[in-house]
Amino acid sequence: MGLLSDRELAGLLPAETHAFAGPIPTQSVSSDEFMPVPQTPRQRRVESRVKALGGALAKRHGMTRRRFLTTASGMAAAFLAMNEVYGAVYDVSAAEAQTPEMAKERADGLAKQFVMDCHTHFLRDDTRIMGFVRQREAVGKAGWNPALRGKEQTIEDLKFANYYKEVFLDSDTKVALLSGAPSEIAQDWFLTNEMKAEARARVNKDAGSRRMLSHAIFTPGYPGWMEQVDHAIRDLKPDSFKGYTIGDNTNKNLSKHPWRMDDEKLVYPFYDKLLRAGYDKVCVHKGLFPPSVEQQFPHLLAYSDVRDVGKAAKDWPKMTFIIYHGGYRFAGGGRPEDAWTQFEKTGRIEWVTDLAEVPSKYGVTNLYADVGQLFAQTTIADPRVSAAMMGMLVRGLGADHVVWGTDAIWTGSPQWQIEALRRLEIPDDMQKQHGFKPLGAADGPIKTAILGETNARLYKYERRAALATDRIAALKADYEAAGGERSNLRYGYVARARG
Repeated sequence: MGLLSDRELAGLLPAETHAFAGPIPTQSVSSDEFMPVPQTPRQRRVESRVKALGGALAKRHGMTRRRFLTTASGMAAAFLAMNEVYGAVYDVSAAEAQTPEMAKERADGLAKQFVMDCHTHFLRDDTRIMGFVRQREAVGKAGWNPALRGKEQTIEDLKFANYYKEVFLDSDTKVALLSGAPSEIAQDWFLTNEMKAEARARVNKDAGSRRMLSHAIFTPGYPGWMEQVDHAIRDLKPDSFKGYTIGDNTNKNLSKHPWRMDDEKLVYPFYDKLLRAGYDKVCVHKGLFPPSVEQQFPHLLAYSDVRDVGKAAKDWPKMTFIIYHGGYRFAGGGRPEDAWTQFEKTGRIEWVTDLAEVPSKYGVTNLYADVGQLFAQTTIADPRVSAAMMGMLVRGLGADHVVWGTDAIWTGSPQWQIEALRRLEIPDDMQKQHGFKPLGAADGPIKTAILGETNARLYKYERRAALATDRIAALKADYEAAGGERSNLRYGYVARARG
């Protein structure tokens, strides 16, 4: 796995040109980190219904289907299609799709909701993760998309300028935390710690407010890693630290330094150093390690699951541990239907249920779950899985211990994920059988906590008044007044259709 091989790339197509540009993705999209799974029959049905509904309603309102699908009514139409295929999981009405004024009124009413996304990415300017570019060039040479023929392709869509547009202008996100990923190969870091700190400073200076936070990545076992931690604390002053227990997630075949959260010799001195320096949050990548990846890298399984979380949380009660992806195993090339099969048979989903049970088993309250990819990948494949996992995380950790992250911009603007959570409800039969609480209204206490309030509390984000009048607010107002709209594009790869 890791950076995709030429053989793997031969089975893929660029998402920007071959994924349907609808309000919600209708198939799995991946970066160079993993292979996307093929579009499922139900996803094809959703796509077909979105196209049909979008075409009919666009004609009624005198616009193109593509334009209609960028509107609030177009978003509503997509959720109607999802409900037709998966059952009534989303709170949406036909009237929203049919009446732009109604849909816009709802969207405008929620636009001021505080959304703090603590899981976002873009790629560095000198990245060597260039498979996306090679795929776009192949499309142009083959003549599939005349717009690409004879045109030099870049991956600017995965870099800062497009990130800024899609996160801050095309979504209701108010504050974003910029993350990254390490690698044994220095150039394969998505962004260095210095680059993240520089981007944070640039955005906040230009905005005139605190719009961006940033991680510093820590790498236990790497040569000189603790000196790099000292450098980050002294010079970069990140908002929190993030680590990958798998070691090198991008190049799994090269991973030489996997580690455990409960390693008393290697990692506990790091926790102590952070607390002494005034840092009390450690974010840890877990999950995204389905059986197909386990078969290739069985030695990394014990570092990818959540077996080491409980002891670390109990041993360090003053440290807050935020588990990224909620430990969800089946993203990153896995199949959501496997998660659903597990849930139907046992009421459990690897390794999300295990994580949700840590507080009761270990008597801890310092554990949080980020929903990046956990939510996105299941929402587009089987929203019942999303409902089940949100239910078990809220039940086990508490609604105030589940935090918002989207892993944008790999799947485009995060607005569709924000809307999906606002509309998602756990079906009544699932609530009764498993003791899940309803998620409630889009602006109710549970969704409000998840979308931003809990992250704000964790990161002591208090001065919000400036967000209404800063440079980004002014840019967004001008952008919308000029008719700016989401592209509905995704960036990365989709699997070729099987013929």
